[in-house]
Amino acid sequence: METGLDAAGVDGTADLDLVHEVADRLVTAMSSVIEGKADVVRTTVTVLFAGGHLLIEDVPGVGKTMLAKALARSIDATVRRIQFTPDLLPSDVTGVSIFNQDARRFEFRPGAIFANVVVGDEINRASPKTQSAMLESMEEHQVTVDGTTYPLQSPFIVMATQNPIEMEGTYPLPEAQRDRFMARISMGYPSARAELDLLESHGARSPLEDLVPVTDAATINRVVQAVTHVHASPAVRQYIVDLVTRSRTTTALRLGASPRAALHLLRASRAHAALEGRDHVIPDDVQALASAVLSHRLMPSSETQLARRTTAEVVTDLLRQVPVPPAAR
Repeated sequence: METGLDAAGVDGTADLDLVHEVADRLVTAMSSVIEGKADVVRTTVTVLFAGGHLLIEDVPGVGKTMLAKALARSIDATVRRIQFTPDLLPSDVTGVSIFNQDARRFEFRPGAIFANVVVGDEINRASPKTQSAMLESMEEHQVTVDGTTYPLQSPFIVMATQNPIEMEGTYPLPEAQRDRFMARISMGYPSARAELDLLESHGARSPLEDLVPVTDAATINRVVQAVTHVHASPAVRQYIVDLVTRSRTTTALRLGASPRAALHLLRASRAHAALEGRDHVIPDDVQALASAVLSHRLMPSSETQLARRTTAEVVTDLLRQVPVPPAAR
């Protein structure tokens, strides 16, 4: 187990305390807007700390965009919102080079992707060409326009929403795009009590108006760096590899998890461990994030579809089938 100063001379214990402190502040702030969804809020913060991107998929009106805006407003950082529509152009997202006649040269005008927090509303309503414009930025944190590469700000997180029910006028995300998202979550309907509280608190004004930043971009950068120092033993890493390997061989799926999925599961597990106040990953961290990280990347077999089973249920089966290495416990 790694404790104290790491190889770079960073005080790991102090940084893990910072992770826990910032997480508590973010969860408290966001929960004042998103009521009765503690698990959803905590998963969102986990993805942020792991340096990933989040896909929020659910029916209209359950608070998908509100969740994304709540995180954005809780951080003193640059925020851009993109309303994805069929006529949205790739240059609207990435930016465009415009010729300046006075200077007689091309100048780059950054697009909406140049922000710390990018809220993409109804991402599946944009054309495949526009969707693909985000692939480089989400994976490599950079944008290439006319042969010139421009780095994006750090931290950088894309929080995209989509409605899985109404498919008219939509373009389903291709596998490569879904694989860029570290996790997918669903809001679900609130409990009766939470919905009653929502009617009382949201009736006169939006609670977003009272939300103030509780941290800043520099602190989030430090937290993301601290999470990378959370120890994952060889046995835990082997457990992750066993899970994704099993997803590629099971007859319940025709497309299993990619190597990027395994890397994202490790990074998310490290963030989960840090939020729990631990400096090392245990199998419980992997199991807690497995469904959110893996299920949206998998393609069910025809038999699974006929049985009307979801990929999340298949992941649950994989967790039962794959044994935890004794050394990882």
